[in-house]
Amino acid sequence: MKFEFATATRIIFGPGTLQEIGPLAAELGKRALLIGGSTPTRLTPLQELLQAQGITTTIFSVPGEPTVDLVLAGVQQAHADACDFVIGMGGGSVIDTGKAIAALLTNPGEPLDYLEVVGRGQALSRASAPCIAIPTTAGTGAEVTRNAVLGAPEHHVKVSMRSPSMLPTLALIDPELTYGLPPDVTASTGLDALTQCMEPYVSNKANPLTDALCREGMQRAARSLRRAFQQGSDPAARADMAVAGLCGGLALANAKLGAVHGFAGPLGGMFPVPHGVVCARLLPLVMATNVRALQERAPDAPMLARYDEIARIVTGDPTARAADGVAWVQALGNELHVPPLARFGVTAADIPKVIPKAQRAGSMQGNPLVLTPEELTQILQQAL
Repeated sequence: MKFEFATATRIIFGPGTLQEIGPLAAELGKRALLIGGSTPTRLTPLQELLQAQGITTTIFSVPGEPTVDLVLAGVQQAHADACDFVIGMGGGSVIDTGKAIAALLTNPGEPLDYLEVVGRGQALSRASAPCIAIPTTAGTGAEVTRNAVLGAPEHHVKVSMRSPSMLPTLALIDPELTYGLPPDVTASTGLDALTQCMEPYVSNKANPLTDALCREGMQRAARSLRRAFQQGSDPAARADMAVAGLCGGLALANAKLGAVHGFAGPLGGMFPVPHGVVCARLLPLVMATNVRALQERAPDAPMLARYDEIARIVTGDPTARAADGVAWVQALGNELHVPPLARFGVTAADIPKVIPKAQRAGSMQGNPLVLTPEELTQILQQAL
């Protein structure tokens, strides 16, 4: 057995912990690039806490999912204002943007020099600038991962910039920041969190530490995602989902993902479909396909028994089998109103273009077994 485990230098979790950010940020610098979503006023409380510590802030907005050009603009803004560290407060798109900008503040060149698949894939030669990640959704786990997913529109794909030095200096997770999430965002990010606990658990790079995180995350998401969707201000449910998101991020950063995320990059690059929606729609379909393929081609594989264990965790039934877990996830997606991919413009004619890109995706390499083009096609057909 051989494995490695790495994460953010420091993780602080708990309701109300945003109030602690001032002194923590002051340890990292005096001028911060403060990255948020499309509504900059949501950053005002954070900005006031920083200014009380004498920290000058420059606001940079991420209106949608990050692209190569957006990151480059952020780096230029940070250099122009002499920012010495970065804070990303928002969903996964905001935090990934922050991690990429922090890396390029201290390393020469542009994003394409370091991007996988469509770029030159060079390694970062210098440590990233200090980066604080403050998630406002519970699902992506970006606050504790070592990569940033960026869109490359000219290539119609989303790919990663990846380095151990991109792990945030501080991950501050305050569940109270998720209380105002709309139900549809709660659903898609929550199902993303569940996916990111399930896929590493059955991946070919699973290890004892990620296994423990995955079990904990699955258990919390299974008992609380419905309640967070129905009652958005329920403190216990929101705390559970924040922990589930954190567990998923820690697990995927140190194990592998699988076919769900293998599809997510190409689909997100080709169509205006949010990452969480792709994961939510594909999870039960990929689970069912993997179980069937394992039963047919590797009936003695330990990952088949793990699907049985997943079923027992999510259903709470000690006699549940893999098929019961698939049915439970499918029913959850229906209850949370996960939309079909066709709503975002995906058609049957697009499937042959998606499959080769998905097969080359890094996440696909972690799937418990290699799925055939026919199996991959069937998954997408069912997801339309």
